[in-house]
Amino acid sequence: MSDLVPALHSSLDDTVVALRAAGCVFAEDEARLLRAAAHDSAALAATTQRRVSGEPLEHILGWAEFCGRRIGVTRGVFVPRRRTELLVTEAVAVTRQHSVVVDLCCGSGAVGAALRAESAGIDLYATDIDATAVSCARLNIEDAHVYEGDLFAPLPSTLRCRVDVLLANAPYVPTGAIDTMPPEARMHEPLVALDGGSDGLDIGRRVVHEAPRWLVPGGRLLIETSERQAPELAAVFFSCGFAARVVRSEKLDATIVAGTLTDRS
Repeated sequence: MSDLVPALHSSLDDTVVALRAAGCVFAEDEARLLRAAAHDSAALAATTQRRVSGEPLEHILGWAEFCGRRIGVTRGVFVPRRRTELLVTEAVAVTRQHSVVVDLCCGSGAVGAALRAESAGIDLYATDIDATAVSCARLNIEDAHVYEGDLFAPLPSTLRCRVDVLLANAPYVPTGAIDTMPPEARMHEPLVALDGGSDGLDIGRRVVHEAPRWLVPGGRLLIETSERQAPELAAVFFSCGFAARVVRSEKLDATIVAGTLTDRS
């Protein structure tokens, strides 16, 4: 083992250089994480090459940090972003013990796992249209009800008019902007988790329009979006019987629209 240490230190230096050359902004931090996950120099070289080729660091490590927790992620699964922590913060503020919570477009289950950690005793349901994401979410939130299907479709009908809090990190990148995204996103994450239609709000609109059929009176609906899209999405909330407000975090560069159901007509 002692003979291996100098080689690993040398490999670590080479890793930093390679990552910098590939344009990784946090090359030193990424190199340390790759080194910690590698059992020898050959493994470090292999994972470094994967990163230099554009594969997301989280897919290589097998986890992403989210709300102070490690969330398991596998190849082909959307990587949870730090900005989505705002969605969790706002959900925690309106969730009570025994609340029925539904997380649509759950991806890896990061939001549900973080919310469960902060709000004990909730009855958590989650759905995603992507089978790989659903498998991942079932590992991250083992004690939740996780279903594969399109938005509300796979949920049990007994949940209608019983949901207290409904969350959605629905895809909101306009179709025309997909090609401008970083290669690690557009080449390694599922298109269905990114593409929100011509203006980025196709999925969000569907969620808002159907949400009143599932929420209790006074139920909460929280949807992540962009700062630019938020006013238009908030208008959809109002048209569907919600009192809505836009919540913005400059620190996280995050925006959500938060609504309270006031009218079922």
